[in-house]
Parts: sequence; C-alpha cells; structure tokens
Amino acid sequence: MTKHKTGTHQEWLAERLKLLEAEKELTRRSDELAQQRQALPWVRVDKKYRFDTDEGSALLADLFRGRSQLLVYHFMFGPDYTAGCPSCSMIADGFNGFATHLANHDVMLWAVSRAPLAQLQPYKQRMGWTFPWASSIKSEFNADFNVSFTQEEQRAGGIEYNFRRGGHAMDAKSTPEPVRQFAAMCGTDAPTYTRDRPGMSAFVLEDAAVYHTYSTYALWGAYQWLDRGPLGRNEAGIWWRRRDEYDKG
Repeated sequence: MTKHKTGTHQEWLAERLKLLEAEKELTRRSDELAQQRQALPWVRVDKKYRFDTDEGSALLADLFRGRSQLLVYHFMFGPDYTAGCPSCSMIADGFNGFATHLANHDVMLWAVSRAPLAQLQPYKQRMGWTFPWASSIKSEFNADFNVSFTQEEQRAGGIEYNFRRGGHAMDAKSTPEPVRQFAAMCGTDAPTYTRDRPGMSAFVLEDAAVYHTYSTYALWGAYQWLDRGPLGRNEAGIWWRRRDEYDKG
C-alpha cells in the first residue's frame, strides 16, 4: 500500500481546484515578470565580435539572419573539452523542435561555444542537431557576457557569475562531486570544465545596430516537467546523461 495520501476523485478535484487558483496566480506573476524583462533598458553592442559558423566568418549582426531578435544559448564546450557538457546537451536536445518555430516568429536561436568549430561540428552530428552553432574562439564574446573565465581569474577567486561574485557551486573550494563527474564526462578536469559556464543572452537588431537586452544563467526546462510528475524532481545525484549514453550502462 502506498504511504501517500489517497482519496476519492471528488476529494482530489476539490484540492486540484484550490491548486489551480495558486497556479493561475503564479502565471499572472510570471506574466508581470516577462513585462519587466521586456522593459529593461537596451545596451548597444559596438564591439565587433567575430564568430566561426558553418557558412563562414560572421559578426553578431549576421547571426540574426534577417530576423530582428536573437537568442544565444551559451553552450558549455570549452577548447579543452572532448565533448559538450551533458546538461547543456540535454537542454539543446529540445532546440531542433522549436528553433524553426522561433525563426518563423522573427526570433533566431543560436548556440555559441568557445571550442573551435572543428570540435563542435562532429559533436553536433553525433547528437543529430540541426540548429545553428557558432564558435566564439576568436572573440571575447563569452568573457564579456560572463560565461567564460581565465585561469588567472579562477585562481584569484571571486568570479562574477549569475550576477553574483563567488558562492556558486562551480567556484567552491571543495569541488562538488557532480562537477567532477561532468568534467570527466567532458574529458577534462574540474577547474578546466568550470572556466566555461551556461546561460542565455538576448539581442535585438534595430536600425542596423545590435543591442543586448537580457541575460540569464539558470535555465533548465526539464524541471518544469519533473515538477508536475508524481514524485517531482526526485533527485539523488546526477541522473541524466547525453541522450545517446543511457543504454551504455
């Protein structure tokens, strides 16, 4: 017998309707936050960032591909990695499906990483991805948007990430086990692995000028689905892998 509370359908429905009101309030609050994001001041980007793409060298404005909006996912794949970050890979698995819809709604989606394009392309093929992925190895793009750091910055401590200086698990003096596991899965050590970070930055193109509008560093859509499952996140350590590794034991 289950130890969880049970009841009749009528009892469940009564509780569900109470929860529905709370969910609607959360949705209203989320809509308000979305409006606050859109009201943030835009910051003009004058630096000529250079990217390597499948089609050749490109500037930030070129990534828009005729759209007025650009979303960049900062994918953790440093020059010294042998494979992409498993968490970033799980997120990117969903890009193929909705990138086309975004592109037809005036929004271009790209992944950008510091690894050379020659490293990104085989991994992209392995994962079966078709969304555009650029290398920023020839520019300071990742550093300027606080998703990559030098060895010197790392040793000095106090790295600013997610709008805070220090305190992140990746900066802990005693490296957490999940960080060590992910570093090994990327073919590197923890310090090298954590010099690259995940995130998302948004840009707009208006009157031939590019503006930075928003950045966030805590995105993981899987939790929104897990939170609606009977057992919620039900986590005990690292439970996910790259999607082609689940059957490998």
